Amino acid sequence: MFYIGCHLSISNGYEAMGKAALKIGANSFQFFSRNPRGSKAKDIDPSDIDRLLKLMEENNFGKILAHAPYTLNPCSNKAHTRAFAKLVLQEDLERMEYLPNNYYNFHPGSHVGQGVEVGIQYIVDTLNEILKSEYRTIVLLETMAGKGTEIGSSFEELKRIIDGVELSDKIGVCLDTCHVYDAGYDIVNDLDGVLEEFDSIIGLDKLYAIHLNDSKNPFNSHKDRHEKIGYGSLGLETFEKIINHPKIRHLPFYLETPNDLEGYGREIELLKSMRK
Repeated sequence: MFYIGCHLSISNGYEAMGKAALKIGANSFQFFSRNPRGSKAKDIDPSDIDRLLKLMEENNFGKILAHAPYTLNPCSNKAHTRAFAKLVLQEDLERMEYLPNNYYNFHPGSHVGQGVEVGIQYIVDTLNEILKSEYRTIVLLETMAGKGTEIGSSFEELKRIIDGVELSDKIGVCLDTCHVYDAGYDIVNDLDGVLEEFDSIIGLDKLYAIHLNDSKNPFNSHKDRHEKIGYGSLGLETFEKIINHPKIRHLPFYLETPNDLEGYGREIELLKSMRK
């Protein structure tokens, strides 16, 4: 099964996102857990979520992915910023219990001059404080482009976070195609090699999801500017290889390209036509 979706807005509710996904030919989707630049989460309506879950079951949806707000920085040099990140992550994971057995993705954060070691320890400490064995959500660390003092642009850094998490079955990785290419992993010319490196360092069993994004920037630029599929430095051929690669083709794919709903529909149709 080819599970493909895009980023949808939660503003009109959960069932509305499921209907929007179906409208554009998607069978999965990603959404922000709350305002991506704010802290207030939309109140949970259990009946709305039940309608979404029924819709997903009736239409053979794949896993859906909640994305934490961009404002989080669990490895900040400011205690109140770290406390805010912990609070939001904790609240979001509790809310995700209404949507059991799905994924929750977040950016590991920026160490803002403290150093990678200190930053990683802060992230590990936060995860160990908030994760519970009874949670039915897998938390995913997103691969980052490496701009500024971002943590998570190398597989080694992600591995060190994963190794520090006590509930290892609750943690995994979401690979962002734009980010890894910008970070210096050449998925255009050596996709096999990059996946082999990921497997040898982290393990492909820890790779749960893929963000499909072309990049406005060249290889190893350490920037983070997404482009529409086929319009950036990765190119259409790369995405055809990614969605058909035997080691990752079973994973859910989520578009985060600069598009409206109609544009996402065109990209999903294009990707489906390239699926073998």
